[in-house]
Formats: sequence, C-alpha cells, structure tokens
Amino acid sequence: MARQLGDSHRRFLQTLMAVGITDEQEARALYQHCCDAHKMQCIPDKLDEFIEAINSRLQPMFMQIRKGMSEENGHQYYALVNMAETDITRMTSDYADNELELFRKTLDLIVSSENGKASSTDILNSTDTMTSKKLKKSETEHLLTRLVQDKWLCERRGEYTLSTRCVIEMEPYIRTMYQDQVKVCHICHNIAFQCQICENPSCGIKIHNPCVARYFKGRVEPRCPACDDFWPHEIPEVRGLRSQSR
Repeated sequence: MARQLGDSHRRFLQTLMAVGITDEQEARALYQHCCDAHKMQCIPDKLDEFIEAINSRLQPMFMQIRKGMSEENGHQYYALVNMAETDITRMTSDYADNELELFRKTLDLIVSSENGKASSTDILNSTDTMTSKKLKKSETEHLLTRLVQDKWLCERRGEYTLSTRCVIEMEPYIRTMYQDQVKVCHICHNIAFQCQICENPSCGIKIHNPCVARYFKGRVEPRCPACDDFWPHEIPEVRGLRSQSR
C-alpha cells in the first residue's frame, strides 16, 4: 500500500524533477528545507525512508528516485529515473535517430575501453560506420556538447565518460546489452567503468577508483582483496571536494 505523502515530500519531488540529479549533501539540505518549510520533523538519518515514501507513490507511474555513486569522486547521488523505458528510447523525444545511433556508438566505445573513456577522435571516426544519416563533424561536435549539457556524458581534455546520471539511469540497459563486457566493482558490486584491475591473470577483479582509495587507505602494503597479490596500481587519495560533473 502506498504511503501517505505530505507537502514536504511533494516539494522534495518537485525540486528533484527540476534538477534531475543531486548529490547526497544537497539532498540532505533539501530534505531539511522541505521539512522546515512545512513544519515537519526532520530526522537526519531518515532521508532514505523519506525518499522511499515518495518512491512508493511513484511506482504506479514507473518512476523512481534511485541512488548511485559518482565514479569520479565516490560521492552518492540521487536521480529521478524513468523505469518504464530501460534503454536509449527514453531519449527519443530529445534526439534524432542518427544522434541516438552515435550515442550508442559512444556507449560502445566507453564500455569496451579499459579506462571507461572514449576520445573525441574515436567518436568522430565512428560516424563512418553509421547506418542512419551520417553526421558531419560540426554536427557531431554540437551533439557531444548537448549530451554533456543534458548530463548524459562528461568531458575532460577531449575524453568522454558516462555521467553519474547516465550510469544510474542506464544501468539495467548496460547490464543487459553488454553482459560479456560490463565490469562490476569487487567492493561495491555496482557497474564500473573508471576502475583499477588486478593484474593476476587468474584473478582480474575490478575496483572503482574511489573504492580503491577507501579500501586501501592506511594500508602499508596494498594487496588484492580477492587473491592477495600485491596491488601494483597507484592508490588515489580519498577526494573530499565536491565535483561539478554529474
């Protein structure tokens, strides 16, 4: 049975509908604000229960507020996702068929890469194999800019990665379409694109960069949590700064 929603729940949902995605710190601040505005008791450790009450009412509409981690900084994010459409067809109202085809090709490049990235050059070259109307170089560059602005991709120094929003929303599709290629983090068990891999051929587990930072923090000699071999990769620092990329 769906739980009763109050004005504080509705305000929270309306705000998230407007922004699409928010990090945990912002979500907690919004939770506090909504409770204060409608004179409801705010219990700091009950944010997930507050969101679950909203989700119980969203279920008949095939919507859900879903939680996921940023591969860049390890922060938790909340995103409002459409559960009725589990693939790229959810983007059809905003993008033309040939634009969606190029997004799929970009997704192919990112999933199949070792570092979870696709260069602008490789994306531009992939237009040569398009089956729909081929995009010109300027059109491709404009499309990539739009995909970043719409928070499907992130870009840094000419390399593109999937945004946190995209990973959260597209995870069922990615797991289904790339069963033999998708990587899963040994620590958090979520899909992993930007990760480190154990170099033991008989092991080969993958760990998100932020999960690596947290797991090996303070360990004198980092060893693989699965096979106990020495972990040869550079251990990143736990990042405390909030990222603007989502």
